Amino acid sequence: MTGLKRCLSLSLVSTCVLLTLVACGTRTTNRAPVEERMAGSSAPVGTEVLVKQPQGFENAGKPGYYAVKPGDTLTRIALENGQSPSDIALWSQLEDPNRIEVGQILRIVPPVTQEVVVQAVTKPVVSAGSLNKPAAVAPTPVSPVKSSATPVPATDTEINWVWPANGIVLAGFDEVKNKGLDIGGSAGDPVVAAADGRVVYVGAGLRGYGNLIILKHNNVYLTAYAHNQTLLVKEDQAVLKGQKIAAMGNSDADRVKLHFEVRRQGKPVDPAKYLPAK
Repeated sequence: MTGLKRCLSLSLVSTCVLLTLVACGTRTTNRAPVEERMAGSSAPVGTEVLVKQPQGFENAGKPGYYAVKPGDTLTRIALENGQSPSDIALWSQLEDPNRIEVGQILRIVPPVTQEVVVQAVTKPVVSAGSLNKPAAVAPTPVSPVKSSATPVPATDTEINWVWPANGIVLAGFDEVKNKGLDIGGSAGDPVVAAADGRVVYVGAGLRGYGNLIILKHNNVYLTAYAHNQTLLVKEDQAVLKGQKIAAMGNSDADRVKLHFEVRRQGKPVDPAKYLPAK
């Protein structure tokens, strides 16, 4: 009898254990929801990720704009597009002209300026019935707004070129290897402006050119004077043809020489075709 009671007790315990396991298996647990995240991102799925666009991205591909490429500098972009670095910085509204980023869109042509057009005011016909009326006061003519920048000639035919140095030509123009003329001389020899113009760059920020001066002569032509020992002008200064602007040197060069370039709308052209015969 004792054995029978023991069996019944074990049976009841087994049943209780079985019922407990079943209840636990069917119990609904309150777990925190699992957030699935995108690989490589800390933002949850469905969250909009804002990507910072480069400055001026809305103008990408438009005429008159340039997308910065790896290795670009503002000086090189300006030289190759026939513009002043400071002008491009102004037109592109750069906060720091010394820092540009790959993909950034720069404006390389001046914005179109709108001038106020003044129409001629014709004298009104006075009739007998209007003699007792007060005369109308004609509006004061408004003159068009003019730029404060130093004016430059509009066409290349107005340019009279001179040689920028008196030495012999060491290397001629080559579209691939040499984008200008290399003129020999001694350290300290004068380097002069090849034509009237305005200084748009002075510095050593363009690799391979050393101490460099860039002059803008009109809306078509720039000239560049590289490897100088001493720079004698400053940016935005007006210079005259034949005026000494630098002393010849060998900065970033293998010997003392002047590297001289003529750029027509940013494209290098053979200076020998513009300079007078020696």
